[in-house]
Amino acid sequence: MTTNPAREAHGGVAAVFGASRGLGLQCARELLEHGYRVVITSRDQQTLEEAAEQLRVETSGEVISMVCDVRNREQVGEVLQRIESEVGPIEVCLTVAGIIQVAPAEAITLEHFDDAIATMLMGPINVAWQVLPAMKERGRGRIGTVTSVGGMVSPPHLLPYATAKFGAVGFSDGLAASLAGTGVTATTIVPGLMRTGSHLRAEFSGDVEKEYAWFAPSASLPGLSMDADRAAAKMVRGLLEGRPLVSLTPLTWAATRFRGLAPATTTRLMGVANRLLPDGTSPETVEGREARRRMGESGAARKVVDALSALGNRAARRNNETDSRDV
Repeated sequence: MTTNPAREAHGGVAAVFGASRGLGLQCARELLEHGYRVVITSRDQQTLEEAAEQLRVETSGEVISMVCDVRNREQVGEVLQRIESEVGPIEVCLTVAGIIQVAPAEAITLEHFDDAIATMLMGPINVAWQVLPAMKERGRGRIGTVTSVGGMVSPPHLLPYATAKFGAVGFSDGLAASLAGTGVTATTIVPGLMRTGSHLRAEFSGDVEKEYAWFAPSASLPGLSMDADRAAAKMVRGLLEGRPLVSLTPLTWAATRFRGLAPATTTRLMGVANRLLPDGTSPETVEGREARRRMGESGAARKVVDALSALGNRAARRNNETDSRDV
């Protein structure tokens, strides 16, 4: 790929926390195309290095990788200091790090809540609160937090996820208001289901095969999920423009407004949906890749689910969500 002329003209520094896979990887790719030097982080070094190499090959851009667990406040601070001293002033900071835990309430443990909140609520807070001082001193900067429609409407079988995302929406929205007039902006990004291949890395409890069987197609079918390339382009554009809110899909827009108009009815509808989904009480947690393998290689159910998840599986290969056994 030839060098993007915009990259030579810009050269500013963008940091993406949680960029080794999925939507974070796509956003890093998009920022490179906008001309930024991009620092990507993840808590898994091998996956992070694979992502960095993939981005370098695809964009010819400058990509720096730094291991960081957004749950670890001290580590986040150290990484931000390294970026400022070794790479340059951070102009754009985006937190995408997340986990998806799919299970009925009966199979959820307090540890599920701990992990979700530490990653998707405290993670963005740990990043934003420590990147802010330098941005405010310079009088410019863009901070983005990827939340979810699950932070606007609590969907069934995603309770820890929704709990953390509701908090992240409140934090990011309040931060945007508090920064008015400083030259620094905070953008709350609200995607719906994204076709990134994340169903293979999601965590399933309860009846894990049945949970995977409904979630994987939901995260893959057009109409229910959005193409991650288009999503990342909209996210990054809104972030760079300093918009306070970026809502990505018509389904997200409609669900948010319906809940605003009829909150009790929305909750009742989610209850109906909950009753249609699988039961199960086992707290054992497995990744989607393992849940898929448990369905068997040649069973009819596996074939149907794979057919309905074909676009998601294809996206997984592009977004570093797979290993050699997955698809």
